[in-house]
Amino acid sequence: MFSLLWIPATVAASFFQVGRNALQRGIMGTAGPWGATLVRFLFGLPFALAFVALAWWWTPQLAPHFGPAFWTAASGGALSQVAATACLLIAMERAGFAVGTALQQSSLPLAALLGLVVYHDRMSGIAWAGVAITTAGLAVLTWPSAQAATGPRPVSGAAFGLASGLCFGFSLNAFRHAALALNPAHPVFSALASVAIVQAMQAAGLTLALLVWNRAALRAVMAGWRGSLGAGLCGACASAGWFFALALSPAAPVRALGVVEAPIAAWAGRRLFSERLHLRQILSGGAVMIGVVLTTLY
Repeated sequence: MFSLLWIPATVAASFFQVGRNALQRGIMGTAGPWGATLVRFLFGLPFALAFVALAWWWTPQLAPHFGPAFWTAASGGALSQVAATACLLIAMERAGFAVGTALQQSSLPLAALLGLVVYHDRMSGIAWAGVAITTAGLAVLTWPSAQAATGPRPVSGAAFGLASGLCFGFSLNAFRHAALALNPAHPVFSALASVAIVQAMQAAGLTLALLVWNRAALRAVMAGWRGSLGAGLCGACASAGWFFALALSPAAPVRALGVVEAPIAAWAGRRLFSERLHLRQILSGGAVMIGVVLTTLY
């Protein structure tokens, strides 16, 4: 019944994620990257809890298992996603909205390379060709232009984009294992419950950190709570879609289909932020998308 629902869930999550990123970028001017990151988790938490309540009411005979496997995967994924979100927002500010989103797609090839070094994973020749194409595309995409040669911001934006991709690659696999450990027989409830628990951990931890180290950012977040609700709703819907898709499918095909986010972000960057993509960026971004898809064919 649920076997193919990961496809529309992934597409919907991509749309909501672009909307959330755009709203968060608008908040960065007053709250900074960490304040904008907190908005995603704190203001998305009420919506995530509402989704869990509906799933609990709808799903009979629930028996969630909150064991060590769940908490280990959820905690690791939560920390990685916080770092990934902050890096992504900085990359979007410095390198552009569409370019930052394209750099985020490096999560799958970077995760594949990490798997080879750390876990000795094996992949097919086609998959490694995808890693090579993606790497080449990212190199061209992040290479500073003549106009950017005098300033560090585009270059540092590319570095933050790659760091975001690596952290997102780790969190994708962690969240899949968390949902499977919680209750594999009920993927909808497992996905939504995992979202709510992870967001509660992220919101509490980041709020405490800002309370200690950056109270000005925390005050800016609270003062702009009305505008932050939209980012929270989009974030909760995006997270629910990703978690649901990952509960039904391995991370590789989910991430491959998620490249639809890139053209959506390009359109949003043009419409919302008046950003223009150069031919080099379009061609190299397309190479990244093709490479990501090929990497899933392991």
